[in-house]
Parts: sequence; C-alpha cells; structure tokens
Amino acid sequence: MVSEETIKEWKATKTIGIIGLGDMGLLYARRFSEDGWKVVGCDREEIYQDTKEKYSKEKFEILKNGHYVSRISDYVIYSVEAENIKKIVKQYAPSTKIGAIVGGQTSCKAPEIEAFEEYLPNDVEIISVHSLHGPKVNTTGQPLVVINHRASLKSEEFVKTLVSCLRSKIVDLTADEHDKITADTQAVTHAAFLSMGVAWHKMRLYPWKSSRWIGGLENAKINISLRIFSNKWHVYAGLAITNPSAHKQIMQYAQSTTDLFKLIIEGKNEELKERVYKAKKFVFGHLGSDHDLLLDDELLQQFSLSREPPGEQQPNSHLSLLAIVDSWYQLGIVPYDHMICSTPLFRIFLGVSEYLFCSPGLLEKALSDGCSETAFRPDDLEFTVAARTWSNIVSFGDFNLYRREFEATQDFFAPMLPEANALGNEMIKTILNKVREKEEK
Repeated sequence: MVSEETIKEWKATKTIGIIGLGDMGLLYARRFSEDGWKVVGCDREEIYQDTKEKYSKEKFEILKNGHYVSRISDYVIYSVEAENIKKIVKQYAPSTKIGAIVGGQTSCKAPEIEAFEEYLPNDVEIISVHSLHGPKVNTTGQPLVVINHRASLKSEEFVKTLVSCLRSKIVDLTADEHDKITADTQAVTHAAFLSMGVAWHKMRLYPWKSSRWIGGLENAKINISLRIFSNKWHVYAGLAITNPSAHKQIMQYAQSTTDLFKLIIEGKNEELKERVYKAKKFVFGHLGSDHDLLLDDELLQQFSLSREPPGEQQPNSHLSLLAIVDSWYQLGIVPYDHMICSTPLFRIFLGVSEYLFCSPGLLEKALSDGCSETAFRPDDLEFTVAARTWSNIVSFGDFNLYRREFEATQDFFAPMLPEANALGNEMIKTILNKVREKEEK
C-alpha cells in the first residue's frame, strides 16, 4: 500500500507524458491532470498550434512533439494507432529521460513491446496499460490491464497509483496473455457486427426502416453495429490486423458463417441443428437451469431507432449470432473464462448470444425459420459475403483497404450515428447497471 506522503511527493515531483491526444490519450490526460498530476502531452507536430489553442483551458500542457514530452516525463504513454507504434517509438525513444518508465495503450501489445525493446534505451523501464473500453464509457469498474514487462515493483506501484484515479479494475497480465484474451473476447464479435453494417450498406438498407428488422434482438444488433461505426476505424483495425491471435478467429468466423449458410440454403435442417447444438453445449452447457439471463426482449424493445410502432416480429435465422457461437466452439473458446477482461460491448455481445441460445424456444425457431423461410435469405447472403470480405482484408493485412470499407459504411449511416450512439449509450448503461445488480446479489 502506497502511503499518502509518497503519493503527495510523486504528484509534486513526477511528470506524466502522453504522446498522441486522440480520444483515449485525451481521456488519460484529463483524468490524470484533474487528479493533481503534472501532465504534458502532444499530438502531431504539424497541428501543434491548433492543438495548443484547442486545449488551452485544460489542466495539462501541450508541447510541440514527442521529443519535448519524452525528455521531461517520468512516465511516457504512447497513445497512438497500432499500425504507427513502431514508427513513432523509433522517432521519439532516443529522447526518453534516463530512468523513466515507458508504456503504450494500443489494443495489441506484440508490436508495441517489440518497438519498445528495439528502440528504447536499456536504462528505461517498460510498463504498458490498456483500458478495455471506449473513451465515452464510464471508467469506473471497467478492466484496466497493466503489463509490467521490464520494471521494478516500485515502478509498478507508481503506475498503478497513477491510474487509480480512473477507478478501474486492475488486471495484471503479460503482453502475450493480453493479446490472446483481447482476441478471444473481441475479434469474432467485432467481425460479426462490422459485417452486419457492411451488409446493410451494400443492400442500401437502413434496417430500422425495414419490417424484417423488428424485435429486441434486432434492436441490439442495430445499436451495437452503429455504435462500432460511430468510432474511428483504427480502433478495430489495430486489433484485427496486428494481433496474430485475431487473424485465426476472424478467418474462423467467416468460415462458420459460410458453413452455416450453406446448410440453411441446402435445407439440411438436422445437420444444421446438430452442429449448432454442439456449439450451444460447449459454450453455454455450464449454465444451470436457474441461470438469470442478462437480456430479455422486453428490455431490448426499449431501444429501437424506428419511429413506427412495433410491428409483428419477422422470421430470422440470426445467422450472425449462430456463427459467433459456432466460432467459439470451433476455436475452443469459452467466453465466460475471460469475463475479468471483458469490454462493455463484449458483455452485451455475450448477452445477446446467450439470450438467443438459452431462451426457451428461440434457438429452435431461428433454425427452423432459417431453413423454411426465404424472405430473409438476401440479408443472410449479403452478410455471408461481408464476413468473407472482412476476413480477406484482415488476411491481406491491408490497413488502407480496411479503412476504405469501414469509412464507406460509416458514411452511409452518418445521418443516424449521433442518435444511434446516444441510444446505444443508454442501452449499454441500462444493461451494465443490470450486470452490477446481478453481481451484487
């Protein structure tokens, strides 16, 4: 336990540096400075004057570039895109203060740690962090990974004291453990909801205006997908492309989607049912009959973007959710094993899948509708193509192609994103409150 006197001394003598003032870098700079730490930060040098003016009323100081930040900071956090981490560390690492601690908060730690080991001086310690949530989520109670890669216990105590103002749940992991767990909890589910958005875009369809997309599960899918497309493309590209563990999972999601869709269009009801029920047993078999489901239709019905009164729910195979659970089964992933490192969106992804698979009669109806009803086939076809498209982009490792596909879909939904984001925030808040109530019981 660090004494109050030590904390007071650290705040009086230590400087925290943030290189990169995107959404998360800005969140850290604000929270640390508001907690009484001396914070300096920088963004791209070519926008220095604009950045300085933009944040002139903040409690942290804007410097010209990462050299100025590195030479005076006792703890430097690189808050930059995963694809640029190596280039930026190479540029500013030589200016790192002797004896300082350096870390990053990219979503994939393999290239980050590799860059630190290659370019940082040997007298510098390495402790990385990663807040497992977006910048608009309340940090209280959310997982915050701390990776002591090359540092003393005293330095680790210092970093944990610094981030304690976020009131997050500290999770100690290695870089490899972090990358495996984040892939397990995010890669497949991101692929699913990104593919939904692209499928709707290619169909030129706003799903909240379609009679085929009515119901609580549909509301959740729409809100989660649009929430993802309201963020910046690199948030998802970094995890998907730079994390080797994620590649295998995104490939499997595309394969699961394709395999299940083939069974649907071939009308192989029994084969489809056998495969899906094996996945259900593997992922949800440990849940008892008295398990309290996180979500229900009544709750999800509240969060519709449609301005029309609710109509009759249409037949839907829920292929996207069937493929999520099938992927977990094929990969040997039990998502409940990683709840300590789960993001708010992942908890909702899991809750939506759990609701479909564990609510009496819902899974049976989805499988039956998939094979017997054809009205939804065009949507399932576009979704399957979209899933394979994302799989190909990730396998190519092409950030530019990823950005083009993401931003084209983002532009298509742009008029609705502010409203969808507000509604999605409310949905997430309501569901997370329910999670906390459940945990407190």
